[in-house]
Amino acid sequence: MTKLSVNINKIATLRNSRGGDLPNVVQFAKDVQRFGAEGVTIHPRPDERHIRYQDAYDLKPEIHTEYNIEGNPIDKFMDMVLEIKPTQVTLVPDSVDAITSNAGWDTLKHKDFLVDVIQEFKSNGIRTSIFVDPVLKQIEGAKATGTDRIELYTESFAHEFGLGNKKAITPYTECAILADSLDLGVNAGHDLSLDNIRFFKENIPNLLEVSIGHALISESLYLGVENVIQMYLHKLA
Repeated sequence: MTKLSVNINKIATLRNSRGGDLPNVVQFAKDVQRFGAEGVTIHPRPDERHIRYQDAYDLKPEIHTEYNIEGNPIDKFMDMVLEIKPTQVTLVPDSVDAITSNAGWDTLKHKDFLVDVIQEFKSNGIRTSIFVDPVLKQIEGAKATGTDRIELYTESFAHEFGLGNKKAITPYTECAILADSLDLGVNAGHDLSLDNIRFFKENIPNLLEVSIGHALISESLYLGVENVIQMYLHKLA
């Protein structure tokens, strides 16, 4: 069964909009785990416009499933991750002003940098994953960095699937097959939703984990958080 990790950035965005502590991100993380989620994902950015660095520390003792911290490995981010030691760190090449993640790593161009970063995290017992586009040469490049897993950037699939183009899954399937042959674990995330998750899951062999935030929180406004989490778990089974 593919694990569901809930990205709680949007809860922090809602909290920050009023300057208080409602909704409380720690309580929300505790609740999604109680409702069946098998992991919690956060993606702190340098401007802390949603998840704050302090949130990452506050969440640590409350996450008894898998704790996944995403981000660009700038010095501040690396120091935080090495201190917290989450289950997994997912490396994402965000620019400072990015609204949301919009591209995977060029694992060939940035190989040496990624090798150094990944070695540092792995030597501290932290599983590593690299955010990548569904391009075969980038999967091969990821293998050369020493990463444990890749996370397939699924925005293109989600967009095309919404237009009725089911063939958009093909490069993702091919990349997952290649990754498995290279002994790389496969995660996925970005714009996955209740509408497309079952089709994606059925066509991605050995999919270990999906990280879903924006869609899940949006769907929960109508259907309720506990119900939505159960719906995802059913589709991922």
